[in-house]
Amino acid sequence: MLMPSQGVRILVATNPVDFRKGHDGLAALVQSVLQEDPFTGTVFVFRAKRADRLKILFWEFATIRAPRGKLSGG
Repeated sequence: MLMPSQGVRILVATNPVDFRKGHDGLAALVQSVLQEDPFTGTVFVFRAKRADRLKILFWEFATIRAPRGKLSGG
């Protein structure tokens, strides 16, 4: 479960991304397109083209994590 600390920034990408990208590809996208540093504790949220899946990228201590999930209809 993700429990961001108080005051953490959460940035949501408005354009869909290629979900074949792993955490390295998403981190590169954050740096090149969003002009942000992916290693600052900011949470980055990406969506698939069909908008039924999300990937969340965030820096935690010495590792970068990219949890993903599928949204259920309802």
